[in-house]
Order: sequence, then structure tokens, then C-alpha cells
Amino acid sequence: MKKIALIISMSFLLLIIISTVGKAQNLPSPSFGVKGGANFSNLYTADAENNKAIAGFNVGLFSKFPISSDLAFQPEIYFTTKGSKVTYDNTFVNGSAGFNLNYIEVPVLLVVNIFGNFDIGVGPYAACLVSGKVKNSSNIDLFNFEDNINTGDFNRFDAGFAAGVSLDFKSVSVGARYSYGLTKVGKVKTYLGTTYTFPDANNAVLSFYASIPLHKN
Repeated sequence: MKKIALIISMSFLLLIIISTVGKAQNLPSPSFGVKGGANFSNLYTADAENNKAIAGFNVGLFSKFPISSDLAFQPEIYFTTKGSKVTYDNTFVNGSAGFNLNYIEVPVLLVVNIFGNFDIGVGPYAACLVSGKVKNSSNIDLFNFEDNINTGDFNRFDAGFAAGVSLDFKSVSVGARYSYGLTKVGKVKTYLGTTYTFPDANNAVLSFYASIPLHKN
């Protein structure tokens, strides 16, 4: 929670600074629009080879605040799907569990124009879990994931960093972005005197998107 609060505070502070600089330089007013695309998400753990990415989507809104001719501040808000298919195999049981997590996410990016219409964006994000489901398939019906694990078993908030590239054209932009969470997806729990986190993993998402400005100077 302290990491999330720090990221949000830094983002708002950056927005205030950029707005002040923009007024001083008499820059154009911000642009805004809609964006959406495909996600390929995973849950990153120390045993990452047992995890498989799953496909999903993202859709939402963005705005862009010019700082200079080569810099812009770009906050966004969108609905995004995350998760993974995790396989397990030990002495007692083997199978797979599919984690499907849905978030409202707010990234705050600093966008740098490298040359022409090619941009690089990097910055923090904060997200709130809307819903979470698990589907399990194993050789032994030892634990019913579907009935015993729900939204309340996952951390409500996620925060991390995102970086990506984009190509800006007159009426549309296309891009790719990678985001990595700094908070664990699962909550810390205690069972029979043993403390554990399930899933003990971080969100990782590769997304491809297109954005359409509804207002542009």
C-alpha cells in the first residue's frame, strides 16, 4: 500500500509541475481519445517456466499534455484483463489452474518523441481489481478452486511500472507496451500455523493497442 500511495502521489505531483510549465510556455491544450487492444498476460514467479500466458484485452481513455515539442505527459484509465495459466506437478497432485483477473488501471506515462512519429513512453501505474476467478483442473479433486477462491482472496490493489513504444499517425496511433507489477497478486494467509501467499506472483502484461484521438490540436 505504501508503494501504491507513493506512485500515485508522485504522479499527481508530476501533473501539477507539467501543468505549470505548460502554462508558462503557452503550449497547446491537451488532446484526448480512446484506446484499446490485445493483452498477453502472465503471473511472474521464481518458477516462471510453469506459467503460460493467456490472451485478453484492454479498452479505455487517454489524454496527452504537451510539455515541449518532444515531451508529453500521458495519463490513461482503462479496463484490462490479466492472469495466467499455472501448471503444477508434485508427489501428490498435478494439474493446472487458470487465473483470470480484471482491473481498472491508471498509468501515468512520460512520452518522448525520438524521431518523426516514433515515441517511447515510460512511467508508473496503479490498478484496482474489479473481479478475479480461478478454474482448476487436476488428477485429484483435492481442493475446489472455483468455490473456495474468489475476488476477496486477491490483493485489491496493484502497482508497478510500464514502458512501451508507439507510432503516431494523423488519425490513429499504434503501439506495444510491457507492464510489470511490484505487488503480489495473492494475499498473505495462514493455514494450520503456516504462512503462505497464493498465488505468490506478480502481474506481467505485454499489450498491443491502437488509440484514436477525439480531440487533437
